[in-house]
Amino acid sequence: MKIPNKNILRTSASLLLAGFTVFPALAQDDPVSSVSEFDQSYVNWHNLDPTQDKIQGTGVNRAYKELLANKKPKKTIVVAVIDSGIDINHEDLKGRIWTNKKEVAGNGQDDDQNGYVDDVHGWGFLGNAKGENIRYETYEYVRQLRRLAPTYQKVNAISEVPPAQQPEYKLYLQSKALYDQELAKYQQTRQTLATFEKVLIQVQNVLADHLKTKEYTLQDVQRITSPDQNVMNAKNWLLSKYSQGLTVEAFLKYKEHTDTFLDKHLNLDFNPRAIINDNPQSIADNKYGNNDVVGPRPTHGTPVSGLIAGLRGNNLGIDGIAEDVQIMALRAVPEGDERDKDIALAIRYAVDNGANIINMSFGKIMSPEKSFVDEAVKYAESKNVLLVHAAGNEATDNDKVTHYPSRVLNDGSQVKTWIEVGASSRMLGKDFVGVFSNYGKQTVDLFAPGVDIVSLAPENKYGKMDGTSFSSPIVSGVAALVWSHYPELTAAELKDVILKSATVYPKETALYPNLEGESRKKGRFADLSRTGGLVNAYNALVLAEKTVNQKAPKS
Repeated sequence: MKIPNKNILRTSASLLLAGFTVFPALAQDDPVSSVSEFDQSYVNWHNLDPTQDKIQGTGVNRAYKELLANKKPKKTIVVAVIDSGIDINHEDLKGRIWTNKKEVAGNGQDDDQNGYVDDVHGWGFLGNAKGENIRYETYEYVRQLRRLAPTYQKVNAISEVPPAQQPEYKLYLQSKALYDQELAKYQQTRQTLATFEKVLIQVQNVLADHLKTKEYTLQDVQRITSPDQNVMNAKNWLLSKYSQGLTVEAFLKYKEHTDTFLDKHLNLDFNPRAIINDNPQSIADNKYGNNDVVGPRPTHGTPVSGLIAGLRGNNLGIDGIAEDVQIMALRAVPEGDERDKDIALAIRYAVDNGANIINMSFGKIMSPEKSFVDEAVKYAESKNVLLVHAAGNEATDNDKVTHYPSRVLNDGSQVKTWIEVGASSRMLGKDFVGVFSNYGKQTVDLFAPGVDIVSLAPENKYGKMDGTSFSSPIVSGVAALVWSHYPELTAAELKDVILKSATVYPKETALYPNLEGESRKKGRFADLSRTGGLVNAYNALVLAEKTVNQKAPKS
C-alpha cells in the first residue's frame, strides 16, 4: 500500500515530459527534529473540529475540552499496531508502549509460555532467533510466479490443465501478467533514468569546471554569465529542470526507488525468507521471529503509533488522540508485500495477549493464503476485538477491485467488528478527498484525516505524510478514546457508534481520486463510503454515552 511522496509527485510530473512514469513510494517527507519546522497550520489539524474550527478534523480537542474535562477513563485500551516496526523509545511515546508483565526482559526464557521468548513489547514476525531481520520483500505476484512457473510455464491453454488445478493455473496467469507489466514499466524507467543521468552528469561537470568547484548552489548557477555557449546551455538546462520541480536529490530518490523495485520487489531470484526458513504455506509452522519490534524500517509504524498515542499537552511533537492507551508493537510488514501467514499470526498474537483494537495500515492485491487471515480475523471478532484497516492508496473503487486483507471472508460472510478507512484533507472543496485514496460505497466505511498529516518519525524526529495508512490510526485512536471511557460497549457496538456519529456531508461534491491528478470525475462525497462521512470523536462520545445509558438495566 504505497503512494507517491508529494516531492516525488512533483518530480514525476516534470519527468513525464522526458518519458518518465509516476511511481509509488512511501508518502513521507524527510523528517525534522521539531514540529516547529512545519507550517503550523498542519500540526495537529486532525484534532480540530469541523464546526468550531472550520477545519475538517476529528473534533478530538473539542471532546477533551467539553466532554472529558472532569472525566477519568475507566479502562486502559491496548491497540496492537501491525506494521513495519515502531521506535518504541520515541520521546513522544514515553509511557505509551505496551509491556508484557508476564515476561521477564532479557532472560532468554518464554516466561508466560505463550510461545514467544522475551516478547516484552510485542513480536517481530520478520526475523529469526539470531536477530537477523527482513527489510525488503518481493510482491505477492512475484512469489506466486516463482512458485507456479515450474508447473505451468509450458502450458498453452487451460484445457491442458486438470479441473482441480485450474484455479491454480489462473493464479499463475494473473501473477505472470502483473509481473510482466510491472517489469516492463520499471525496466523502461531504469533505461530512461540512465539516459537522463548521463546528461545530468555532463551538465554538472560543465558547471563545476566553470565555477571551479563541485559544491555550488542553485543561486551560483543562476548568477552564471559566460560567452561559452556550452556553459550557458548547461545552466539553462539545469534551471529548466528545477523550474519543473526536479531536484538532484529527488532524482536520486527516484533512481533508488526504481533500483529497489527491480532488484528486490520484482526479482524472481530474491528470497529474503530464507533467513526465517519456514514454510509460508503452513500456518502450523509458526515458531519463528524475534522480539525486535523496531527492526530495520520503523519509518511507517512510528507515525502510525504517534497518531494513536502521542503524548498530549507535553509541548513536544504532536498530540495523539487517546490518552489511556498502550501500543502493542507487532512487526509483520516489510518493504514489499506482507505474507498472509505473518499477518494471521500477528492478529492471533494481538488477541491472545490482550489487544482491544488492531490497527492494520497495510494491504496488497493478492492473498493466496487468505484462509489463514480469515480464520485470524474471525477469531478476533469472537474475542470482542475491533479491527481497523486502511482502504489503500491506489485511487481505486474497492467495490470493484478487492484489496487484502478484507472483511469479506472466503465463505462470503463479513467480519462485523471491522472498520475500513479512506483519507481526507483539511478543507472542503475539490481536494477534500485524498487524490490517492481508495473509496467504495459498500466497502469503505468512512473517511478520516490522511493528507498533510504531521506525526512521529524514528529517532525523536517528526515528518509530514499522506496516506490511508495514517487515516486508519486516527480512527483507531478515536475508537480507543471512546472505549476507554465506555468499556461497556462491545466491539460491534463501538463500531456502530463510530459509524453512526460520523460527520456527514450530504450536499458536498468531491472529485474522485486519481493518482494522475488529471480528469478527476466530480461526484458526491456521500457516495464514496458507506456512511458518507468523516470520523468525529466528539459525536462518537456523545452517542456512546447515550448507547451505554440505553444498555444499562433500569432499576
